[in-house]
Amino acid sequence: MMNLPIRPRRNRKSANIRGLIRETSLSPEHLIYPVFVHEGTGNQPISSLPGCTRWSVKGLVEEAKRLMDLGIRTLDLFPAIPDGKKTPDACEACNPDGLIPRTIYALKSEVPGITVMTDVALDPYNSDGHDGLVEFRSDGTMEILNDDSVEVLCRQALCHADAGADIVSPSDMMDGRVAAIRATLDSEALDDVSIMAYTAKYASALYGPFRGALESAPKEGDKKTYQMDPGNIREALREAQLDEAEGADILMVKPATLYLDVMAAMRKHVTLPIAAYHVSGEYLMIKSAVASGWLDERETVLETLTSIRRAGADMILTYYAPQAAEWLKQR
Repeated sequence: MMNLPIRPRRNRKSANIRGLIRETSLSPEHLIYPVFVHEGTGNQPISSLPGCTRWSVKGLVEEAKRLMDLGIRTLDLFPAIPDGKKTPDACEACNPDGLIPRTIYALKSEVPGITVMTDVALDPYNSDGHDGLVEFRSDGTMEILNDDSVEVLCRQALCHADAGADIVSPSDMMDGRVAAIRATLDSEALDDVSIMAYTAKYASALYGPFRGALESAPKEGDKKTYQMDPGNIREALREAQLDEAEGADILMVKPATLYLDVMAAMRKHVTLPIAAYHVSGEYLMIKSAVASGWLDERETVLETLTSIRRAGADMILTYYAPQAAEWLKQR
């Protein structure tokens, strides 16, 4: 018998004791479900995101009622806009009778207690597929127009807030857009509408399935002049300081699992809540491994989401939200 006065395994000897000392918890209230909505009347499965759906407004309302019962009470809306409504000036983004305002109104009217978050960016509406307005020059180069884009983003955020959105979430990565949106909302007595800023949104290779779901990939060039270099972490902290100073209520890191170190560093430097986006490529990697029989889906997903929480995220956007909520209730 070894003479060991300190035996860490004593704190792991039963499920009850493990629960008592667990440092990081995961529950449905930590999860936000990103959902896709389209103009049609039927619900469409999304081939690039198996298990996810492109909802009609009516279909999403019914799904939201089911989600509320699971404990998923916050939805983030992403629109699939027909090509005929996409223009270089992205004017449909600010249409008060457009798809997203109608969806917000329907959800807030028919699903009591739900929290509605909206994506504020121009790529679903921009015929060029970029998050900002594009200027093409005579020498063949292109530029994303920061300040002109921010003006449109402010009108878009106001349109969503007027329709009843609880949180607007600028994902465009234009400089100064948080302060501009905050000032716009406050000037219209919408000071209770929150801003969740995509603070550290990296130029990641993991967004492909999402762009397939919305058919919103850039027609030309890439997004590296506004999304962040994957090699940088100090830049993320600078963006966090700016967004906090400009009036953001929540900061986001995107993607999640490849950027846990960014979350952990941000957690040490800011006081605001931190969100993490478990993006489409991360979701699909798990789905593909599960389909090949190599991973247990439930255990892999719950471990993944717990790791994101452990790194410092207060909330997680994930396409696994409904399934994770069901699994958590079974624990």
